[in-house]
Amino acid sequence: MPEEKETPKEKSFKDALAAYGKSIKVFRKGDFKKAADAIKEFLKEYPSEMELTERANIYLNICEGRLNKEKITLKTFSDYYQYGVYKMNQGEFKESLKALEKAREKKPKEGKVFYLMANVFCLMENEKKCLEYLKKAVKMDNFFGLLAQNETNFEAFQENKKFNLITKASLDYSRVEVAADTRRRG
Repeated sequence: MPEEKETPKEKSFKDALAAYGKSIKVFRKGDFKKAADAIKEFLKEYPSEMELTERANIYLNICEGRLNKEKITLKTFSDYYQYGVYKMNQGEFKESLKALEKAREKKPKEGKVFYLMANVFCLMENEKKCLEYLKKAVKMDNFFGLLAQNETNFEAFQENKKFNLITKASLDYSRVEVAADTRRRG
């Protein structure tokens, strides 16, 4: 049987497929700048391979999106605090804690930072740190103890003795404040 010879079209497709594969390997390594360059080179060299160029354009868009991430400039206490909330809600707890630490540096006596850090540690299932930061928050403002008792993130601690001591102390203090207010008005 005579050996079938590869047609120029088949050879071109094989070459295009190999070049496409190389550019995608670079993409998978996470080097989006090099991947974008490799994909652009592929698109320039093999524009007629429509099936591959469509896919390559998708990868190129992803590369460009990752390279053009909007940089957020954080300056104020509020910037860091809000970014910490955002990162917590995204499930990026370490990033959240970094931002909250910066917020705490700006306003070291702001209880809501400690309360949010307690929330983050709770979500990370770090009971010791969670209760440590909750205690600090409650010492700054008793309201955080009341809030913690109704916060779904702290539900797992409702039977925890330390949690109850921290939040009960805020309840007792709040009752004393209400009683004192009532006497002043009376």
